[in-house]
Amino acid sequence: MLKMCKGVMRIILLLNFMLAAAVSAEVTFKSDVVYGHKDGMALVYDVLMPGTANGAAIVFMMSGGWYSSWAPPEARARQFKDMLDAGFTLIPVYHGSAPRYHVPDAYSDVSRAVRHIKLNASNYGIDANRVGVTGGSAGGHLSLMLGLDSDQGNTDDSDEVMRVDNSVAAVVAYFPPVAFREQESLPVGIVNNVEEEELLSRFPALDYDPELVPTVSPILFVDAGDPPTLLIHGDQDPLVDVTHSFAIKAEFDKESVESELIVIPGGKHGFGGEDALRANKARLEWFEKFLLD
Repeated sequence: MLKMCKGVMRIILLLNFMLAAAVSAEVTFKSDVVYGHKDGMALVYDVLMPGTANGAAIVFMMSGGWYSSWAPPEARARQFKDMLDAGFTLIPVYHGSAPRYHVPDAYSDVSRAVRHIKLNASNYGIDANRVGVTGGSAGGHLSLMLGLDSDQGNTDDSDEVMRVDNSVAAVVAYFPPVAFREQESLPVGIVNNVEEEELLSRFPALDYDPELVPTVSPILFVDAGDPPTLLIHGDQDPLVDVTHSFAIKAEFDKESVESELIVIPGGKHGFGGEDALRANKARLEWFEKFLLD
């Protein structure tokens, strides 16, 4: 039995090695690109460049609960295979994580990351005007903030990164929270029927100065200049209710922003199986439409 187990393990390791080698042959990596520092620590992203690059880039917000889990670029290449196969350069961005850092910190980090990416676009073989952003849940929230709250950079800043604009050309957000905490001006909270104490225990990134809530609530930033935005949300999401996506879609419609909402019947928080296939297909088509045409 022991010999059989060892044999199976060798086969698994060999298959993993072969898969990694196949991915590496088609995709080249720039790993741990430093886009900034905070508290003596480096902020990084990876650049995954397909063999047949189309000149457009998709920036992926590596964020769940505003916690940024690292994985080697080879693993990310398998995760994003559909977009890499279509020729998109993929850039997973990592931000300062909860519980040490909070929602405003995460947004500040990823905003800087986009500026850094655009500053170095020529080094990555991409067009700075054809950069899209995507993510799910907290990553969807950060994607929306990047799309809706862009600026042209500060030409007087001593930091060359901050002199670059942080605009993106297209957004795809899966089940994103678009408003935080109960306020008269906001239609929804992040989780229905959950006391704030429990909410902050589950998501310490939400424990920040209430006066900053409007600065990180995407629904408050919608205007006519926003990029094309696709929302994908399950109607049985127990964490971020689908009303979040309905609410911001209504704002997009008011401002005549090109947008679409795909509601997945029975979809929970996080997609699997056929739901994931449908969502990922729609995501790829959105980026092909707005980053390539």
